[in-house]
Order: sequence, then C-alpha cells, then structure tokens
Amino acid sequence: MNFTFSSQQVDPVFTASPEYLKINENLPGKRASKMISGLIRWLFNDATLYADLDKAASQRLDPIRLTLFIALHLACLLALFTGISGTAIVLMLALYFIRMFFITAFYHRYFSHKTYHAGRLMQFIMAVLGCTAGQRGPLWWASHHRTHHLRSDSASDPHSPRHGFLNSHVLWFLRCVNFPIVAKRVGDWQRYSELRLLERLAWLPFLLLAIACYSLGAYLQAHHPALETSGLQLLVWGFFISTVLLYHATYTINSLAHRFGSRRFNTRDDSRNNLLLALLTLGEGWHNNHHRYPASVQQGFYRGEIDISYWGIRLMAGLGLISDLRPVPEPVLQEGSR
Repeated sequence: MNFTFSSQQVDPVFTASPEYLKINENLPGKRASKMISGLIRWLFNDATLYADLDKAASQRLDPIRLTLFIALHLACLLALFTGISGTAIVLMLALYFIRMFFITAFYHRYFSHKTYHAGRLMQFIMAVLGCTAGQRGPLWWASHHRTHHLRSDSASDPHSPRHGFLNSHVLWFLRCVNFPIVAKRVGDWQRYSELRLLERLAWLPFLLLAIACYSLGAYLQAHHPALETSGLQLLVWGFFISTVLLYHATYTINSLAHRFGSRRFNTRDDSRNNLLLALLTLGEGWHNNHHRYPASVQQGFYRGEIDISYWGIRLMAGLGLISDLRPVPEPVLQEGSR
C-alpha cells in the first residue's frame, strides 16, 4: 500500500496504489471502466478522486455518497414489513447511545481535541469502534472538525448554518470538496500506520455491524422464537433506523447548536448551549462551553450541565484504559459564572 502526501488544493493525504486502481481490461465501454475505477477509488478513500475538479464542480454533491445516504434512509421503510418487537427497540436504542459515545468521546474529544491520553492499542480500538457509527474514519472526522474550530462561522467554515441550514446539517459532507482528509490538520495522527490503514477501510466495521445485527436476529429467531424477532427486523431497527437517528442527532450540533440556545461565553462564533441537544448527544449540546475551551475533556462545565460522555470517559479512566484527563481551567470557569 502506497501512502503519499500531497499539497493539492483540497489537501489530500492519500493517493491510490496501482493495485487498487487496476480494473478488468476487458470491460466493454469506457463509461463502465470509469465507473468501476471511480467506485474502487471512492471505496478506498482515494483523495485524488475529485482533485482535478474546478471550484464550481467541487461544490457538487458526491454522487456515490449521496446515493448511499438516501438508500440508508429508504431502508428504514422496511420496518413496515418487518414489524417491531421489544428486542428491536432495545437494540436500536443501545446501538444509538453506544455509538454516540464512540463519536463524542473518541472521534470528538480524543481524535479531534486530544483531551485525554490513550495508549496506542487503546487508541486503535477506539478508532475501530468509532467507525461503526458510519461517519468515516477518525482522521477524516478530526481534520474537518479542526477546520471548523479554526474557521468557525466564517466563510470557510465547512458547516456553518450561516450558509444555510441544510448545508450545515447534511449537505456539507456530501460535497466533493469535502471528500478528502484535510491533511495539514491531522499531521499528528498520520504517523500511525494502523490509523492510515483504517482510514482506507473505515466502512468495514460499519458493514460488520450490519452483519452482526442480522446474525443476532436470525439466531434469536431460531433459538428464542418467543422474542418474535428476526434477522431482517434487527438489521432494520438495530442498524438502519439506529444509524439514521444517530446521524441526524450528531448533525444537530453543526446546525441547531449554532442557532438555538444560550450563550454563557462571548465567543467569536455563534455557538450555543442547549440542554435538549446535550441529552440527545450525551453532552455535546454544551456547545458554547466547548467553543470557549475545546481542550477540556468535559463540555458540561457547571453543575446541572449533564454530560454523559464525560461520565463515561471518567469511568474508562477509573478502569485504567485512558489517563491524563484535561480539566477546565479555573479562570475559564470563573469567566462563565459571572
């Protein structure tokens, strides 16, 4: 596998190896060859895929990602045929909250902001678990999030609601320009070969989760028929519906948390604190706090600001899995309590 650094306009970090780009020479028609080549390059996160587009074309929606995104939503309609069961609801909620923790505690507070320390093995495990949320790999996620903090609510913020609600909520990551990793933002993570490899295969843990949901349902149907579930039912509720809910709850921090809520700190952006969003996202809704001091492991700075992800991180630290949790400095706390 050949990883190279490039300084092209969209800051790609990966270029495809020849073995990934090789296609069947006997396929009829250039269009079929181009489509298959493009799909392979997309699948393995080849950053050069859209590197030659001009500025206008780069703002177009990525056709592959858009198709899969719509298909994931349409798959939820299969619930009309599978029905529902208590087992399906429990699995849906469990996978929603567990994967929300993976995104908030691992992708956001660790890979984006380094608010605590993890050993290399634990770091990789956290990265793999984060991939089960279907929000690409930790390097891609962290690179765009760091760009957001550097340029928050400016013209170059990738997902500011100042440029439209739909753009901040969903369209920004569907645009071709945002397909590559912003390499210069994650130089600290690029030195880990296992993270670079995982970035290539970020879809694999997500796919394995879908297979696990179906397999669990099939097993329960065969061995515990009283639960009245099936493989397809748990696939639909535990994977498709849970993932769609997870997606849109996560996106609200980009869109709604910059529009609705209170501002404890006078930051240069539009960030807000919102209790409802904090509950939906296990603590991310204290967004104004976070923008004031993003290096803190906690985002609920004060009593009554519920931050479930922080509680989970503290539990991990208590078990010896991570260490060196970074607190909110006292001057910041005093500033916000005035």
